[in-house]
Amino acid sequence: MQFEPSATLKALPEQFFAKLTQKAARYVKEGRDIINLGQGNPDLPTPPHIVRALQKAAENPLYHRYSPFKGHLFLKEAVAQFYEREYQVQLDPEKEVAVLFGGKAGLVKVSQCLLNPGDIALVPDPGYPDYWSGIALAGGKMVMMPLTAENQFLPDYSQLSASHLARAKLMFLNYPNNPTASVATKTLYEQTVDLARRHQICVVHDFAYGAIYYDNHQPPSFLQIPGAKDVGIEIYTLSKTYNMAGWRIAFAVGNQSVIEAIELIQDHYYCSVFGAIQEAAATALLSNQECVHDLRETYQQRRDTLIGALRDIGWEVEPPQGSFFAWLPVPPGFSSVSFADLLLEKSDIVVAPGIGFGAHGEGYIRVGLVSSEEMLLKAVERIEGLGLFTGTSQISST
Repeated sequence: MQFEPSATLKALPEQFFAKLTQKAARYVKEGRDIINLGQGNPDLPTPPHIVRALQKAAENPLYHRYSPFKGHLFLKEAVAQFYEREYQVQLDPEKEVAVLFGGKAGLVKVSQCLLNPGDIALVPDPGYPDYWSGIALAGGKMVMMPLTAENQFLPDYSQLSASHLARAKLMFLNYPNNPTASVATKTLYEQTVDLARRHQICVVHDFAYGAIYYDNHQPPSFLQIPGAKDVGIEIYTLSKTYNMAGWRIAFAVGNQSVIEAIELIQDHYYCSVFGAIQEAAATALLSNQECVHDLRETYQQRRDTLIGALRDIGWEVEPPQGSFFAWLPVPPGFSSVSFADLLLEKSDIVVAPGIGFGAHGEGYIRVGLVSSEEMLLKAVERIEGLGLFTGTSQISST
């Protein structure tokens, strides 16, 4: 018997990268030496002191019971201390912090918290596709904000129509940006706060890559801007900062009414995260941050190695400013999909086609720095062998 899925499920956007992932997995199974640069999954282990904190906490019988629905206060207090230390932002741990089952869950749920059917959400293009999923589940409509190289991959609010601004209830921003690897300025955030206040728009800033930056240029938190807490929230995950992607622990901070709404919808889905994970997360936030510094150094070395090697083979690329991605223009005559297909078929390299992040992602591929320098250089060597940047290629772009 085959049951018909609901209209809600049918309305969900297609998972663009699912087919690519399946194809790559099939090639691995066939024995091909695949270099996967297409995913955003940290390759390094969680720092040992955080693992030890989990191991010890898991023995505490208190955590074998249901966690408090809104999460443990000690973790919320740790979040507040973290934000004051890192960004000089003061938070009320009981009213302005929500514990999340990973950043993705919060980014999807917030649309269900704030949008009614037909309401507009302003979405970066290119951007993280799971923004689309939450908006679809809420029955909302998307208005895209193009991110272009000419504008440093920042949105240009002057291009938004008065009618769209009047109907908009929500805006997603994400800096350091996935996929473009650009970093926002405080000026952009000041413009955002002004726009949001004038049009009653809630801003959701996805700060997943806040700790991953280069050349000692720390990206600002949206909440550092005066008035930001009045108009929105920021979502921060431990996945990237501490290599805790599989732990599924994150938090939302900021506007009290939005935090209340997130906690309310979570009350209807599940109890909170396993208490031992919450204790380990507090340890990560409050302990010595040398591991985060070391992680940045690793990504800096990988970034410099990759960009230098690509330039050496004649590929004109710009270095990422933040995140662990590089946003690379495809060679003339190729689309993002055709070039990604070529790299997989001819060079056994997986990359993410830019079109999968939105229409304005066309013309680019996203490459992850979540592989060793050795593997990155090996990938560049394979790309060089195609002859696309030396004029020796016999490969047709069609």
